[in-house]
Amino acid sequence: MAVRRAPTAEKRYRMDFGFSEEQEMLRKSARDFLAKESPMTYVRQMMEDDRGFTDAQWKKMAELGWMGLILPEQYGGAGLDFVDLVVVLEEMGRVVLPGPFFSTVILGGVALLEGGSPAQKERYLPRLAAGDLRLTLAQLEPNARWDAEGIELEARKVTDGYRLSGTKLFVPDAHVVDLLVVAGRTPGSEGGEGVSLFLVDAQSPGITTTLLKTMDQTRKLCEVVLQDVSVPGDRVLGEPGKGWQLLERIVDRGKVGICAEMCGGAARVLEMSVEYAKVREQ
Repeated sequence: MAVRRAPTAEKRYRMDFGFSEEQEMLRKSARDFLAKESPMTYVRQMMEDDRGFTDAQWKKMAELGWMGLILPEQYGGAGLDFVDLVVVLEEMGRVVLPGPFFSTVILGGVALLEGGSPAQKERYLPRLAAGDLRLTLAQLEPNARWDAEGIELEARKVTDGYRLSGTKLFVPDAHVVDLLVVAGRTPGSEGGEGVSLFLVDAQSPGITTTLLKTMDQTRKLCEVVLQDVSVPGDRVLGEPGKGWQLLERIVDRGKVGICAEMCGGAARVLEMSVEYAKVREQ
């Protein structure tokens, strides 16, 4: 009689780091859509266009549910996790998709998910999922520092809320968003203490937004100057003065998202190189 061998430890504890069948279906759907809707001719047109995207394409992506992939179902989202979003971001990287998807869904969306109050989530997330709200994060300043001390924009407490004054640089898509997530500091505070994140209407009096000319025109960057901008007290994300930890979590997600786009782009470059090598004649 044959003796069955017990599975080895290697087989018993082997982990599968590949994407699931559902995620591969999502990838195919995204690739098919982007191949049709974002050819290189469209990308080049948007590089020359100040807005950098079209409302028609934005609406189509919203109808596919991409804006709400990682948002809870109660807010009109799909309730998926960040890995599912990474699949779509890789496909966007393959075609160098222009537009405010990254700034809205990752920078702004994660800020609301991680730090928003129930009232803030109820107010903004359904609009984000429907494609009716665009957001971005305003962090970097002229000092070019990414640490907590780099946040110098003044957030002065007043009776009815806060007054914000300062300059933000290289803010993604600030010229086309509805809402800015602005990092500010309580006067006299130091380090991570005293930093707060504010939800600021992009068209508020006292805000001047200037589109910058940069090397990569698929991702539009702006200078945003705030001069004594009034912000209601209920527009603070999380606990006032404790926003640095939240900001770090947002930036960490942003790093993952950017890496996903770069992996997708690198994969496409490799495919193009192999295709060329097969037909190249010496």
